[in-house]
Amino acid sequence: MSRDLFLRIVHTLEARDEYFQYREDGIGRPGLTPLQKCTVAIRQLAYGTTTDMFDEYLHVGDTTGRECLKNFCKLVVEAFGDTYLRRPTADDCQSLMRMHETVHGFPGMLGSIDCMHWQWKNCPTAWRGQFTSGYKGSHPTMILEAVADHRLWIWHAYFGVAGSNNDINVLNSSTLFADQCRGRGPAIQFTANGRTHHMGYYLADGIYPRWPVFLKTISCPIGERRVLFAAKQESARKDVERAFGVLQSRWAIVKGPARFWYKEVIADVMYACIIMHNMIVEQERGHVTNWVDDEAGSSSSTATSPVTRGLPTGFGAVLERQASMRNQQDHTQLMTDMIEEVWTRNRRR
Repeated sequence: MSRDLFLRIVHTLEARDEYFQYREDGIGRPGLTPLQKCTVAIRQLAYGTTTDMFDEYLHVGDTTGRECLKNFCKLVVEAFGDTYLRRPTADDCQSLMRMHETVHGFPGMLGSIDCMHWQWKNCPTAWRGQFTSGYKGSHPTMILEAVADHRLWIWHAYFGVAGSNNDINVLNSSTLFADQCRGRGPAIQFTANGRTHHMGYYLADGIYPRWPVFLKTISCPIGERRVLFAAKQESARKDVERAFGVLQSRWAIVKGPARFWYKEVIADVMYACIIMHNMIVEQERGHVTNWVDDEAGSSSSTATSPVTRGLPTGFGAVLERQASMRNQQDHTQLMTDMIEEVWTRNRRR
């Protein structure tokens, strides 16, 4: 994190809450400065260590350090969440699809989807069964579902998903496609293999279902076209894995087991790390929350704002959209068209 970004966070929190303002105690002794409180919080997030590691360097006690961390994460979410944890708008989707089509050769691609698990060390014994991850071990976990390119665009944090907390059960509890089902999401259209599709998709691994909103790899490809498609899909899907890796390397607190007692605090810590990750990416790349179209040329993918209607969407329309997102025949058609599209684009090069 650069000095300018750190000071931006410090000044924002100082102006937002009196806890991060400089004060004196009842007998006039100076208290902790905003820089001390923010530094001890960020160091705990970055190194994943206990608060007593910084008591001599920053002159902050163990209890005060934990309090600083909790208040820091909560205020970061409140102050920056609307900007750095928002869903992509129609313009964002348009730029994302153009970028992915130019870089990866996948028209209509919105990103890559996956889940990351964070072990909950101090989960109460009575709750352990409902927070257990089925394939990441028997420890209670918090699950982060995200769609990523370089920044984590769409995020959901879950506790207590019914059954084994694998990607399928998390998806069944997800609100990822809620706006699309209600008709509030961007209207997306793209052309692949000469056929027009009306739904954007995310790259996913093999555990995800055969829905037209997911473009999966081929486990045992046969033929040059399928082998090329599988290689391209797996290469592009690593964006979300890299994003999780960078998140854990920057904020070691989410790499080790969570030592907090309360779910709300754990969620605030994870969200604060995602927000600051996105802020760092924005500063390094120059345009993340407000995309700038650098690539020249036309794109076969378009995204427009949803049409505003006078009457609310009926329940029947919601069920119809939900059914269309789960149509396996449309998924098969999408796979066929994308295999041919990737093969054709590769031969042109």
